Amino acid sequence: MLRSGLVSVTFRQLKPEEIVSLTAKAGLEGIEWGGDIHVPAGDLKRAQEVSRMMEESGLVTAAYGSYYRVGVDPCGVDCFEKVLNTALELKAPTIRVWAGNKGSADADEAWWDRIILEAGNIADLCKKESVTVSFEYHGGTLTDTPESALRLMKSIGHPQMRCYWQPLRHLNREDRKNGLQKVLPWLGNIHVYHWIDQVRYPLVDGKMDWSDYFNTIDAIDGERFAMLEFVKGDDPACFLEDANTLKKLIQGDR
Repeated sequence: MLRSGLVSVTFRQLKPEEIVSLTAKAGLEGIEWGGDIHVPAGDLKRAQEVSRMMEESGLVTAAYGSYYRVGVDPCGVDCFEKVLNTALELKAPTIRVWAGNKGSADADEAWWDRIILEAGNIADLCKKESVTVSFEYHGGTLTDTPESALRLMKSIGHPQMRCYWQPLRHLNREDRKNGLQKVLPWLGNIHVYHWIDQVRYPLVDGKMDWSDYFNTIDAIDGERFAMLEFVKGDDPACFLEDANTLKKLIQGDR
């Protein structure tokens, strides 16, 4: 089942209470809170305040979008604990992390082993709290190609590990869909946008593409969020239009 949401860093210029109000106005169900500005890791008071605002507005936390890069911080799992504690205060079911800071073409076997080992360790930590860990599907990391993302997920082989998906901008639609199919067994949340050559367009312009992607996702079980990210012009009005398009797509208007 797909649920609708917003990635908070879409509106870095807005305060959490403004984002909550805007999301509720749009009729979306949840928010992925970013750890870079809105709910910093370790700021448990802020996390509690945001969680309370969410409950009062009838929204849920879809995820904690941490900027934790697996294998990069020298203190490893010890540093991840404050990320996990923040996610627990937000009542986030999953924590988004990054698969290192090197693209797959630049990573040697030692780097792969390092990411795989630490990912398993933080997944063990999260399992105790019934929280999953989700890799960002992104360039400059070990999930920068469909093939590398598949290798990473198979190599970790942990039941708490998930992989997000978004349409990588350097691929065409068929290659994007192929990448989506590769990560389907581990699919977590989806970041939704419509960009062409680094230019943002209304989501309705990409309705054909997203209809295809959602039809593919519908074939698997489980609940996950499809969340709007980076709307045209960072404009709340454009966000509201995209939110209407997203809800229609989720409801089957494809």
